Amino acid sequence: MNALTSLIGTDFPLIQAPMAGVQDAALAVAVSNAGALGSLPCAMLAPDALERELTALAAGTTRPYNVNFFCHTPPLPDEAREAAWRAWLATYYREAGLDIDAVPAGPGRVPFNSTSADLLERFKPKVVSFHFGLPDLDLLDRVKSWGSVVLASATTVEEAHWLEAFGADVIIAQGVEAGGHRGMFLTDDLTTQVGTFALLPQVVAAVSLPVIAAGGIADAAGVAAAMALGASGVQVGTAYLCSTEATTSALHRAALQSEAAHHTALTHLFTGRPARGIVNRVMRELGSMNPVAPAFPLAGAAMAPLRAHWEAKGSGDFSPLWSGQNASGCRDLPAAEITRSLIEGFSARA
Repeated sequence: MNALTSLIGTDFPLIQAPMAGVQDAALAVAVSNAGALGSLPCAMLAPDALERELTALAAGTTRPYNVNFFCHTPPLPDEAREAAWRAWLATYYREAGLDIDAVPAGPGRVPFNSTSADLLERFKPKVVSFHFGLPDLDLLDRVKSWGSVVLASATTVEEAHWLEAFGADVIIAQGVEAGGHRGMFLTDDLTTQVGTFALLPQVVAAVSLPVIAAGGIADAAGVAAAMALGASGVQVGTAYLCSTEATTSALHRAALQSEAAHHTALTHLFTGRPARGIVNRVMRELGSMNPVAPAFPLAGAAMAPLRAHWEAKGSGDFSPLWSGQNASGCRDLPAAEITRSLIEGFSARA
């Protein structure tokens, strides 16, 4: 037991990263029941879906679990930017035989709000984590009033200082290797983003809170290395993407277990914020970071029909194939078995 497990109540200081679009409560339940902290991504869940998944979590495990939300500020609609974005995509729509004018604009993701809090209060999860900063103080106070431990992602030392000052209980040091969305919130400058094993010791030295290492950790050796650098725990996502309980599509699974997974990049084409995924056709042709893409999360609306069209034809050329830089741990195994293999890294440090 260490400072982190004492706070979150798990047997081991291992967190399964919340991964929207490729999991539901089943993965979180399996990981929590194996002695680690399972996580449920909630940023894309409408209230009825959120209630359904929380009910499944509560029914599936008596162990602690984590629920994760985004804290972005919704952007103002920008008709000129949306029109420019659709002009860039028009060729692809014509190729697919789709009508781009029939596609409605829309956010797709909403930040943590009072509606989410009202639902969450009925379940009082042991851990609540946030990406892109923290919610407003009144919402954060509500979460803490239930006894929930608050985790939040930092991608720089400055963000770690900010999170400590504004109420986080634990900091997730997210290295640039990590798959999915960057948790960056104090800057848009990608040159500030550094690797996990460079960021981790700096954050540990800068704050008094427990620090979780995230990004590029896929096996027990990586776990042991992170703990040797001062981490109180480790968060792992990509290694769970091919687990039995994940809902990752067959296309995505195949890409993760292919040579393609050796080449990932940060892109904002699919949502409007930088996120790491396997490089595919649309990223190569438009550039993984294209300034025309609308602000998060508005870019996703016009990309969604292209994704659906090509996935139906067996192609992931327009799909967000999220992956960290180290997909070597992606195996077709039950999540509990993957968890046990990662836990061996803590024994190596004993």
